[in-house]
Amino acid sequence: MDGVLELICLRHAESENVVAGLAGALPNAPLTARGRVQAAAMARALTPVEHVYASTAERAWQTAEAITRAQGVAVTAMPELVEVGIGGLEGRTDPATRARTAAVLRSWVVDGNLDARVGDGETGRAVVARIAEAFETIAGAHRGGGSVAVVGHVASLTAGVSVLCGLGSAVWGSPLPHAVPFRVLLDARGWRCVTWPGGSPGA
Repeated sequence: MDGVLELICLRHAESENVVAGLAGALPNAPLTARGRVQAAAMARALTPVEHVYASTAERAWQTAEAITRAQGVAVTAMPELVEVGIGGLEGRTDPATRARTAAVLRSWVVDGNLDARVGDGETGRAVVARIAEAFETIAGAHRGGGSVAVVGHVASLTAGVSVLCGLGSAVWGSPLPHAVPFRVLLDARGWRCVTWPGGSPGA
């Protein structure tokens, strides 16, 4: 890197799948009316960025579009940023699936067990690999440094950033809220998460 690259990362705004308690990636779930208000408010307050990168899921794309409208910058779709897939259990609302999903994410983040998965869904290893690929692609496009926004999802962002930045249990218990940014830097020291909603992993 020729300069420091700042990734202003955030989970999408409130969406219909979250309100309905549906598990999984669910790419077609849109923002709720409240979510659209959240996205607009976040975009107005966001530090100026040069570009926006977003998951291809509808709720993430709608959140990213709020930033593009507020700042007049372009957005690039990145399939690597989508939410964790849980295979045949996609869309389930039963407590057992929700509990298993939470337990698997904890095993990835806290225990470092990246081979765990929900049903026939993705392993943590696969999720972390694609988030890392997305971040490296972004870094390659901004070798001179700068500031960009990255819009993703609660589980995949948490797992990916936790492993890339070595956060582990430091962020467990502080789940990413909707449309609240946190900062990840890339410089000569590598990837560093310097803020986290509800806590501060530190530099």
